[in-house]
Amino acid sequence: MQSLYSFLSSKNSQIQVVEKEMLKHFDKVVELKLVIISLIIEIVRYADDFYEEGKKKHLPSFNDLNPNKRFINNSVVVSLRSNNSLMDKVSKVSAIWLKNDHDIIRKIFNSIIKTDLYVNYLESKDLSIESEKRFIIDLMNDYILNNKLLHHIFEEMSIYWIDDLPFVASVLFGDIKEDIDVMPKGTFKQKSDKEFAIKLFRNTINHNLDYEEIIQRFSNNWELDRIAKMDQLFLKMAFSEILSMPNLPIKVSLNEYIEIAKYYGTSKSRLFINGLLDNFIKTYKKEGKITKTGRGLVE
Repeated sequence: MQSLYSFLSSKNSQIQVVEKEMLKHFDKVVELKLVIISLIIEIVRYADDFYEEGKKKHLPSFNDLNPNKRFINNSVVVSLRSNNSLMDKVSKVSAIWLKNDHDIIRKIFNSIIKTDLYVNYLESKDLSIESEKRFIIDLMNDYILNNKLLHHIFEEMSIYWIDDLPFVASVLFGDIKEDIDVMPKGTFKQKSDKEFAIKLFRNTINHNLDYEEIIQRFSNNWELDRIAKMDQLFLKMAFSEILSMPNLPIKVSLNEYIEIAKYYGTSKSRLFINGLLDNFIKTYKKEGKITKTGRGLVE
């Protein structure tokens, strides 16, 4: 979507150049997952140092001398840190947190230790693995990954990472919940995924004018400049999947672009996309213009 928007918005773009940048960006998504893991690790390391320094105070309190290290010993964190291959990869991206002028790790740690979530976790008698997982996921979701300074650092590294963050974080949290190895295995699970991305990119560009005619036909003949650019793009990508990918169920494409419109579109995008695609699908089915090869794919 981002690459198509870039290409279609620029009159001077070359499809080969933008496609190459798109594939390079896919690889950066894998790096982002490692960067998020490294953030967890560096916050825990800072916490460990913080509590050790507390013992060295001139007049340490009982709590300084006997700190509650449940956070440091969280089973999810321990599992991550004991994975040597993962830690080797993490160490190669941790500079983003350690070599910047924002002192981000200290600031995040100082903010989370004041939260009810953190305090209640330390005091809780629930030591189950599920509570350990839940704490890490809630901590990341509610108090770390929504940090504005953190977003600023992400933007400095890649203009795409803020958009990618919710997706990559959800993948990581899913791995943690299901006890799946969080080590990134590669950009694509299989070769066909990469082929799908390239086909969707090229086909949407090659049929751009055809898809604009379809939009006009099913939008009560509104002029295109009255329809948001992103809404047009969602529709063009959906048309590409529905009309040129015979093995992909229509419902999958329909639901996917309604969800994407929720996140990237305006408050009215979801209803507009849903209504137009629904009308388009019904009409094109009657006209015999949608061809799907598998059973149940056109329903």
